[in-house]
Amino acid sequence: MASQDWFDKDFYKTLGVSKDVSDAELKKTYRKLARKYHPDSNQGNAAAEAKFKEVSEAYSVLSDKEQREEYDQLRAMGSGARFTASGQGAGGFEDVFSRFGQARGGGYQQADFDDIFAMFGQQGGGFGSGRFGQSTGGFRGYGGPQRGADVTARTTIDFVTATRGETITLQGEDGKPFKVKIPAGVSDGQKIRLRGRGRPSPDGGEPGDIVVAVTVRPHPVFTREGLNLRVTVPVTFTEAALGATIEVPTLGGDPVKLRVAPGTPSGRVLRVKGRGVSTGKGTGDLLAEVQVVVPSHLDGAAREALERFHELEPTENPRADLLSRARG
Repeated sequence: MASQDWFDKDFYKTLGVSKDVSDAELKKTYRKLARKYHPDSNQGNAAAEAKFKEVSEAYSVLSDKEQREEYDQLRAMGSGARFTASGQGAGGFEDVFSRFGQARGGGYQQADFDDIFAMFGQQGGGFGSGRFGQSTGGFRGYGGPQRGADVTARTTIDFVTATRGETITLQGEDGKPFKVKIPAGVSDGQKIRLRGRGRPSPDGGEPGDIVVAVTVRPHPVFTREGLNLRVTVPVTFTEAALGATIEVPTLGGDPVKLRVAPGTPSGRVLRVKGRGVSTGKGTGDLLAEVQVVVPSHLDGAAREALERFHELEPTENPRADLLSRARG
């Protein structure tokens, strides 16, 4: 920290506490402010990040008994002092020395030099090489207590639980159970963060989080596309050619009836509104993809009938457009 900052910055005001604040109240106030302005909770907010730096800087000094005493003594000299020299020596300390007292003959007393250097923690090096220049860790080098480490946990849930949401119980590192609320619509690979449930800080800062990685088991029938559910529905050749009303399954509900129009090709998607995944962001649809199934075995009568149809069906080549586009 630059020397002048000790005069210009009011750390008590930054934290909103009185000068006689207790250690417990100081820590409580800092944690509240740190949670409010932490960069992880204010992504892209430069003002919040700057405020977090200020409160961490203030707490790093006031939470240390020796630094707090030194800070209070330095502030007591008044905000009018100025450190104007950037190099070594005492040329820029005139105002500070004047507050420690001058000799009657106009020179400074040697005792005052000793008091000042002792106060700033100098060990023969430059200003700031003592306690005021030390880092106390903290987020991105801002100072202040370090945040505790995150703990990673994993869970595998079934497809229906993922779409509807549920509160499940997992076992922590210490063997104790803890509950996790799985939100409706959670997707495979998504991570759920439990704030403040991780490992404690090594120096009185915020605890880390528990990060739960979710694996969703595949469903034998349905797949997810965002909030939509997708299902492949087989239809016979005659149903697709002549048209039919078919039953389509829904997730956890009764089947719904859909009309397949005459001449429906394989791959056409029929939509059932509002039968997808429901979350706070909305409700998806059920997408039923038609798949024409060709019979693998035909008896004599069926084969004869199909051969008669072949003689009567249109003569256009269904692959003509494909071949034309392939030739470019």
